[in-house]
Amino acid sequence: MRAFAFSLITWLSIADLALSQESTTPSTPEAQLPMYRPVLLGQGPNALINRIDGRGLISKGQKDALIMFMCAVRKDGGVEWSSIYRGTPDSNFLKQELQKWISPASNPRFIPAVYNHQLVDAIYYGTVTFRVVNGKPRLRIFSNQEADELEKEHDFVGPQPFFGNDSGFTGFHYPPAENVRVQVDGMVELGMKIDANGNLQGIKVVSEEPPFLGFGDTALADFKNAKFIPAFRDGRPVACEVTLPVFYKAAGF
Repeated sequence: MRAFAFSLITWLSIADLALSQESTTPSTPEAQLPMYRPVLLGQGPNALINRIDGRGLISKGQKDALIMFMCAVRKDGGVEWSSIYRGTPDSNFLKQELQKWISPASNPRFIPAVYNHQLVDAIYYGTVTFRVVNGKPRLRIFSNQEADELEKEHDFVGPQPFFGNDSGFTGFHYPPAENVRVQVDGMVELGMKIDANGNLQGIKVVSEEPPFLGFGDTALADFKNAKFIPAFRDGRPVACEVTLPVFYKAAGF
Protein backbone atom coordinates (compact mmCIF):
# COMPACT_ATOMS: atom_id res chain seq x y z
CA MET A 1 0.00 0.00 0.00
CA ARG A 2 2.79 2.43 0.89
CA ALA A 3 4.43 2.07 -2.51
CA PHE A 4 1.11 2.50 -4.27
CA ALA A 5 0.12 5.53 -2.21
CA PHE A 6 3.29 7.40 -2.96
CA SER A 7 3.41 6.37 -6.61
CA LEU A 8 0.04 8.08 -6.92
CA ILE A 9 1.73 11.34 -5.96
CA THR A 10 3.10 11.53 -9.50
CA TRP A 11 -0.33 12.41 -10.90
CA LEU A 12 -1.71 14.50 -8.11
CA SER A 13 -1.33 18.25 -8.21
CA ILE A 14 -0.97 21.25 -6.04
CA ALA A 15 0.15 21.43 -2.41
CA ASP A 16 2.10 23.36 0.16
CA LEU A 17 3.90 22.09 3.24
CA ALA A 18 5.66 24.67 5.36
CA LEU A 19 3.75 27.81 4.43
CA SER A 20 0.33 26.28 5.03
CA GLN A 21 1.09 24.61 8.34
CA GLU A 22 3.37 27.18 9.96
CA SER A 23 1.53 30.44 9.30
CA THR A 24 -0.23 31.81 12.34
CA THR A 25 -0.90 35.32 10.99
CA PRO A 26 -4.52 36.26 11.74
CA SER A 27 -6.70 38.29 9.39
CA THR A 28 -5.97 42.01 9.58
CA PRO A 29 -7.84 45.14 8.48
CA GLU A 30 -7.87 45.47 4.69
CA ALA A 31 -5.54 48.47 4.76
CA GLN A 32 -2.84 46.24 6.26
CA LEU A 33 -3.44 43.16 4.11
CA PRO A 34 -0.74 42.07 1.63
CA MET A 35 -1.10 42.34 -2.13
CA TYR A 36 -1.61 38.58 -2.41
CA ARG A 37 -2.13 35.72 0.01
CA PRO A 38 -3.36 32.21 -0.78
CA VAL A 39 -5.83 30.28 1.31
CA LEU A 40 -3.79 28.60 4.05
CA LEU A 41 -4.51 25.86 6.57
CA GLY A 42 -3.52 27.91 9.59
CA GLN A 43 -3.48 26.54 13.12
CA GLY A 44 -5.81 26.42 16.11
CA PRO A 45 -8.49 23.97 17.24
CA ASN A 46 -10.65 24.44 14.12
CA ALA A 47 -7.79 24.09 11.63
CA LEU A 48 -8.23 20.97 9.50
CA ILE A 49 -4.77 19.64 10.30
CA ASN A 50 -5.65 19.61 14.02
CA ARG A 51 -9.04 17.94 13.67
CA ILE A 52 -8.23 14.71 11.86
CA ASP A 53 -7.70 11.96 14.43
CA GLY A 54 -4.60 10.08 13.32
CA ARG A 55 -4.54 7.64 16.23
CA GLY A 56 -8.21 6.95 15.72
CA LEU A 57 -7.48 6.07 12.10
CA ILE A 58 -4.83 3.58 13.19
CA SER A 59 -7.24 1.98 15.65
CA LYS A 60 -9.74 1.53 12.79
CA GLY A 61 -7.09 -0.19 10.70
CA GLN A 62 -6.25 2.57 8.24
CA LYS A 63 -2.95 1.92 6.45
CA ASP A 64 -0.95 4.28 4.23
CA ALA A 65 -3.37 6.31 2.14
CA LEU A 66 -3.76 9.46 0.10
CA ILE A 67 -6.80 11.47 -0.93
CA MET A 68 -7.58 14.75 -2.67
CA PHE A 69 -10.17 17.39 -1.86
CA MET A 70 -11.21 20.89 -2.74
CA CYS A 71 -13.29 23.48 -0.94
CA ALA A 72 -14.52 27.02 -1.42
CA VAL A 73 -13.18 29.22 1.38
CA ARG A 74 -15.06 32.42 2.17
CA LYS A 75 -13.61 35.77 3.14
CA ASP A 76 -14.20 34.94 6.80
CA GLY A 77 -12.20 31.70 6.56
CA GLY A 78 -15.24 29.43 6.67
CA VAL A 79 -15.99 26.69 4.14
CA GLU A 80 -18.89 27.22 1.72
CA TRP A 81 -18.75 23.74 0.13
CA SER A 82 -16.32 20.86 -0.22
CA SER A 83 -15.68 17.84 -2.42
CA ILE A 84 -13.49 14.74 -1.96
CA TYR A 85 -12.09 12.59 -4.75
CA ARG A 86 -9.14 10.52 -6.02
CA GLY A 87 -8.51 8.38 -2.97
CA THR A 88 -6.12 5.45 -3.04
CA PRO A 89 -7.61 1.97 -2.60
CA ASP A 90 -8.48 1.14 1.01
CA SER A 91 -8.57 4.82 2.02
CA ASN A 92 -12.16 4.65 3.26
CA PHE A 93 -11.45 5.45 6.91
CA LEU A 94 -9.35 8.47 5.93
CA LYS A 95 -12.08 9.56 3.53
CA GLN A 96 -14.73 9.32 6.24
CA GLU A 97 -12.59 11.32 8.67
CA LEU A 98 -11.88 13.99 6.07
CA GLN A 99 -15.53 14.21 5.04
CA LYS A 100 -16.48 14.70 8.67
CA TRP A 101 -14.12 17.59 9.31
CA ILE A 102 -14.07 19.39 5.94
CA SER A 103 -17.87 19.61 5.85
CA PRO A 104 -19.23 23.15 6.33
CA ALA A 105 -21.41 21.73 9.11
CA SER A 106 -18.32 21.05 11.23
CA ASN A 107 -17.10 24.65 10.80
CA PRO A 108 -13.49 24.11 9.68
CA ARG A 109 -11.49 27.34 9.55
CA PHE A 110 -8.82 28.46 7.09
CA ILE A 111 -6.75 31.60 6.66
CA PRO A 112 -8.66 33.34 3.82
CA ALA A 113 -7.19 34.50 0.52
CA VAL A 114 -6.19 38.08 -0.30
CA TYR A 115 -6.02 39.75 -3.72
CA ASN A 116 -5.06 43.40 -4.21
CA HIS A 117 -5.15 44.01 -0.44
CA GLN A 118 -8.74 42.71 -0.17
CA LEU A 119 -10.14 39.48 1.21
CA VAL A 120 -11.68 37.26 -1.48
CA ASP A 121 -13.55 33.95 -1.73
CA ALA A 122 -11.26 31.36 -3.33
CA ILE A 123 -10.96 27.67 -4.21
CA TYR A 124 -8.57 25.62 -2.10
CA TYR A 125 -7.19 22.38 -3.53
CA GLY A 126 -5.64 20.01 -1.02
CA THR A 127 -4.09 16.57 -0.70
CA VAL A 128 -4.09 14.57 2.54
CA THR A 129 -1.47 11.88 3.06
CA PHE A 130 -1.56 9.39 5.92
CA ARG A 131 1.22 6.99 6.88
CA VAL A 132 1.89 4.72 9.81
CA VAL A 133 5.52 5.11 10.91
CA ASN A 134 6.76 2.94 13.79
CA GLY A 135 3.18 2.48 14.90
CA LYS A 136 2.46 6.22 14.99
CA PRO A 137 0.33 8.29 12.59
CA ARG A 138 2.00 10.70 10.21
CA LEU A 139 -0.60 13.04 8.73
CA ARG A 140 0.15 15.80 6.23
CA ILE A 141 -2.01 18.18 4.26
CA PHE A 142 -0.53 19.69 1.11
CA SER A 143 -2.05 22.69 -0.64
CA ASN A 144 -2.16 23.26 -4.37
CA GLN A 145 1.04 21.62 -5.50
CA GLU A 146 2.25 19.94 -8.65
CA ALA A 147 3.34 16.30 -8.65
CA ASP A 148 7.06 16.99 -8.53
CA GLU A 149 6.60 19.69 -5.89
CA LEU A 150 4.53 17.30 -3.78
CA GLU A 151 7.06 14.52 -4.10
CA LYS A 152 9.95 16.78 -3.08
CA GLU A 153 7.90 18.60 -0.40
CA HIS A 154 9.01 22.03 -1.57
CA ASP A 155 7.62 25.22 -0.04
CA PHE A 156 5.29 25.86 -2.97
CA VAL A 157 1.65 26.93 -3.01
CA GLY A 158 -0.06 26.62 -6.37
CA PRO A 159 -2.39 29.23 -7.87
CA GLN A 160 -5.95 29.46 -6.56
CA PRO A 161 -8.91 30.78 -8.60
CA PHE A 162 -10.95 33.39 -6.76
CA PHE A 163 -14.34 35.08 -7.05
CA GLY A 164 -14.97 38.79 -7.62
CA ASN A 165 -12.48 41.66 -7.41
CA ASP A 166 -11.81 41.79 -11.20
CA SER A 167 -11.94 38.00 -11.59
CA GLY A 168 -14.50 36.59 -14.01
CA PHE A 169 -14.49 33.22 -12.25
CA THR A 170 -18.00 32.27 -11.08
CA GLY A 171 -17.54 28.60 -10.22
CA PHE A 172 -17.98 25.27 -11.99
CA HIS A 173 -20.93 24.75 -14.34
CA TYR A 174 -22.08 21.33 -15.50
CA PRO A 175 -22.22 21.02 -19.34
CA PRO A 176 -25.56 21.85 -20.99
CA ALA A 177 -28.15 19.10 -21.35
CA GLU A 178 -27.77 18.89 -25.13
CA ASN A 179 -24.15 17.80 -24.64
CA VAL A 180 -24.74 15.34 -21.78
CA ARG A 181 -28.04 13.57 -22.36
CA VAL A 182 -27.29 11.03 -19.62
CA GLN A 183 -25.67 12.81 -16.69
CA VAL A 184 -22.37 11.34 -15.55
CA ASP A 185 -19.45 12.60 -13.49
CA GLY A 186 -16.69 14.25 -15.50
CA MET A 187 -13.05 15.15 -14.95
CA VAL A 188 -10.85 17.54 -16.92
CA GLU A 189 -7.17 18.32 -16.48
CA LEU A 190 -6.27 21.83 -17.61
CA GLY A 191 -2.74 22.94 -18.37
CA MET A 192 -2.33 26.58 -17.31
CA LYS A 193 0.29 29.30 -17.44
CA ILE A 194 -0.22 31.95 -14.76
CA ASP A 195 2.02 34.93 -14.14
CA ALA A 196 3.25 36.26 -10.80
CA ASN A 197 0.27 38.63 -10.61
CA GLY A 198 -2.30 35.85 -10.98
CA ASN A 199 -3.18 36.55 -14.62
CA LEU A 200 -3.99 33.59 -16.87
CA GLN A 201 -1.50 33.58 -19.76
CA GLY A 202 -2.47 30.31 -21.42
CA ILE A 203 -4.85 27.38 -20.99
CA LYS A 204 -5.45 24.04 -22.72
CA VAL A 205 -7.21 20.73 -22.11
CA VAL A 206 -4.68 18.03 -21.16
CA SER A 207 -7.21 15.24 -20.61
CA GLU A 208 -10.99 14.82 -20.50
CA GLU A 209 -13.03 11.91 -19.12
CA PRO A 210 -15.41 10.89 -20.48
CA PRO A 211 -14.62 12.49 -23.87
CA PHE A 212 -17.02 14.10 -26.34
CA LEU A 213 -19.55 15.22 -23.73
CA GLY A 214 -18.47 18.83 -23.46
CA PHE A 215 -16.54 18.67 -20.19
CA GLY A 216 -13.36 20.07 -21.74
CA ASP A 217 -15.12 23.01 -23.38
CA THR A 218 -17.03 23.68 -20.18
CA ALA A 219 -13.85 23.75 -18.10
CA LEU A 220 -12.22 26.15 -20.56
CA ALA A 221 -15.27 28.41 -20.35
CA ASP A 222 -15.30 28.27 -16.55
CA PHE A 223 -11.70 29.52 -16.38
CA LYS A 224 -11.66 31.78 -19.44
CA ASN A 225 -11.96 35.02 -17.47
CA ALA A 226 -10.61 33.79 -14.15
CA LYS A 227 -7.91 35.44 -12.13
CA PHE A 228 -5.86 33.65 -9.52
CA ILE A 229 -4.07 34.15 -6.30
CA PRO A 230 -0.60 33.59 -7.79
CA ALA A 231 1.57 30.64 -6.91
CA PHE A 232 3.94 31.15 -3.99
CA ARG A 233 7.43 29.73 -3.66
CA ASP A 234 9.39 30.28 -0.45
CA GLY A 235 6.83 32.90 0.56
CA ARG A 236 7.00 34.93 -2.67
CA PRO A 237 4.54 35.12 -5.60
CA VAL A 238 5.93 33.49 -8.75
CA ALA A 239 4.90 32.63 -12.30
CA CYS A 240 4.06 28.98 -12.84
CA GLU A 241 2.85 26.30 -15.21
CA VAL A 242 0.46 23.85 -13.57
CA THR A 243 -2.01 21.12 -14.40
CA LEU A 244 -5.24 21.82 -12.56
CA PRO A 245 -7.86 19.07 -12.12
CA VAL A 246 -11.50 20.08 -12.45
CA PHE A 247 -14.32 17.76 -11.40
CA TYR A 248 -17.98 17.87 -12.40
CA LYS A 249 -20.62 15.98 -10.45
CA ALA A 250 -23.73 14.80 -12.26
CA ALA A 251 -26.01 15.80 -9.39
CA GLY A 252 -24.72 19.39 -9.47
CA PHE A 253 -21.45 20.84 -8.28
